[in-house]
Amino acid sequence: MGQTKRDIEMKYSKYSAVVVGSGISGLYAALKIEQQTNLPDGILLVTKSTLGESNSRYAQGGMVAVLKSNKSDSVDSHVVDTIRAGAGLSELSSVKFISESSDKVVEDLLDFGVEFDRDETGELTFTLEAAHSVRRVLHSGGDATGKMMQIALCEKVKENQNIDIYEDTSIVEILVNNNGECKGVIVFNNITGEYEVVYSSAVILATGGIGQLYKYTTNPIGATGDGMALAYNAGAVVQDMEFVQFHPTALAIDGDENRFLISEAVRGEGAKLVDADGIEFMSQYHEKRELAPRDIVTRANYNEMKSKNTDCVYLNATCIDKEKLAKRFPTISKKCLEHGIDIARDFIPVAPAAHYMMGGVKTNLNGETSIKNLYAIGEVSSTGLHGSNRLASNSLLECVVCAYEVADYLQHFELNAPKQIDSKILEAIEKYSDEIYLEEIDVSSMRKKLQEIMWNGAGIIRSSDSLSNALIELDDLKAQFHRTDKCLSKQEYEFKNMLIVAEMVITSALRRKESRGAHFRTDYPEIDFEGVHNCMTKSAIQEVKKFLKQQHSAKLMICDAVMCEMLAMEV
Repeated sequence: MGQTKRDIEMKYSKYSAVVVGSGISGLYAALKIEQQTNLPDGILLVTKSTLGESNSRYAQGGMVAVLKSNKSDSVDSHVVDTIRAGAGLSELSSVKFISESSDKVVEDLLDFGVEFDRDETGELTFTLEAAHSVRRVLHSGGDATGKMMQIALCEKVKENQNIDIYEDTSIVEILVNNNGECKGVIVFNNITGEYEVVYSSAVILATGGIGQLYKYTTNPIGATGDGMALAYNAGAVVQDMEFVQFHPTALAIDGDENRFLISEAVRGEGAKLVDADGIEFMSQYHEKRELAPRDIVTRANYNEMKSKNTDCVYLNATCIDKEKLAKRFPTISKKCLEHGIDIARDFIPVAPAAHYMMGGVKTNLNGETSIKNLYAIGEVSSTGLHGSNRLASNSLLECVVCAYEVADYLQHFELNAPKQIDSKILEAIEKYSDEIYLEEIDVSSMRKKLQEIMWNGAGIIRSSDSLSNALIELDDLKAQFHRTDKCLSKQEYEFKNMLIVAEMVITSALRRKESRGAHFRTDYPEIDFEGVHNCMTKSAIQEVKKFLKQQHSAKLMICDAVMCEMLAMEV
């Protein structure tokens, strides 16, 4: 492999607030901060791809909204459903606050041009999804809710003169001073290779999830856990990283970087899970059958596939009226037709895929992390809403409520860009301003290897052995990736972050010696009724790794001793 030399020309700028990510939470936060806050230095919105490309765009099902106009629903009902799905780890205060905020954020989104589907009389329509007791999920464009919300908010951001936009730009480091305060970020232009120091008194991470850590995922190619890795490296507390939700029904056809989601709303409208012979099986697993919580449906599909040695099960939507299918699920209908599947007549091949991260950077409802001036909202954060298993369509509600709240919180501060920096920040900047000599790395093959490790070792079903082996394989992969700080490309920076987040997921999963929600261990199949959060920092995770390595070495020594005894007996 060749060697690359690159001279780094550092630029400097300042902003009152920096929003990282252009999904629904990032777009809405930028708009609300601009609307509510005094901004002497303006807002910078940074996205590593193009504006609006994110997980949010692929959200089909909809957004939970507990509205006063929906007489069949109530906050209490939604709270009960959320806590039940969260398997004892959802925090009551967080669930209640986010539920109660539905009316104000929906009204505000409508003012920003977001439209939700309505009936013939002009009233908002609600749909039912798994583990909800009533119809409370708003949708837009039938089954294109995230996309429609994203389009509306993108247009408003583009029109806003106080919001600067950096596209094709990655955040490579969060600047934290000797007092543990965030003072800005270092960004890397993916096109030009240039670095820039951006000083700011408020950095809001809205970077999304981690689905691309797994071989099969519904997430787009950019869902690489960047914000979690950056916050972790900066010293922030992360929480419940073992809770990765696998969606039970992704279209079981490969070819893209991700698998197309078959929304839970299809089952909400009456579709059934069946085997290749058309025999329904969910009654064996849960009384609510197809509308059981996601973790149960996912493991049911996984078990059926394992027991019958097949690559998929099937979703039978032929029992739904043909016209209703076409109107309610136009995106799904079109995508399936591209693969020769008429969902009004044919079974849809489906299989589980990594979908959503319940854990993340620990925050309160204002988005505050354990680092002053650093905030996190959306999937990158862990507010206590989801517990160990996310209730369908709660994610978009959390995105907009927490974006609204961080903007409301920031209006109480003078957001002047920092004027002084200290030795710790200067040291961080020097790492990226020095001349570097790096060899090219085949990141694509290493990325595929990582996805295999995570799918096999830290996937739907886990154990001490599978997780420990995954950690060892991960360390071997890290040894092949010769990067600590600077990288040559966006792809390398992403992979560096993926390695960090994978380590967090595995070590957190090893620490949780129980099965709860999306985290299922064959060696600890029962739930621990104490129900505590798994909070960790960089130093804590390194201690766990050190302990595990010592255990592994001890096992090897025992195996060697037993082998010697056996050989002696044979002699």
